[in-house]
Amino acid sequence: VQLQASGGGSVQAGGSLRLSCAASTRTFSVYTMGWFRQAPGKEREFVGANTWSDGTTYYADSVQGRFTISRDNAKNTVYLQMNSLKPEDTAVYYCAAKGSGVGIRTPAKYDYWGQGTLVTVSS
Repeated sequence: VQLQASGGGSVQAGGSLRLSCAASTRTFSVYTMGWFRQAPGKEREFVGANTWSDGTTYYADSVQGRFTISRDNAKNTVYLQMNSLKPEDTAVYYCAAKGSGVGIRTPAKYDYWGQGTLVTVSS
């Protein structure tokens, strides 16, 4: 499975961006899709995920209420809508895919990763 993330850019605080992640697989619907981010000098952290089994979406506390994950199985694409962006949201954002099993918040549990897209939020 190859993942291609796009949509990053520079935005002022309070602005919005939508990231996309296109997957090259015909079995996209059976993958849990996650978004992670990594700021300079920090570890990769969980942003949110959409599970394949029941479509439930989970978010990190830091983005709850501001970010929304959606997926279009017909287009093999998952989206991350980011609103009310803050300077602390600045990071490289990665999409990732995993099969069944626990650990949706754990990067090591994901099998496939996109290349990352940079989001910069200025104050």
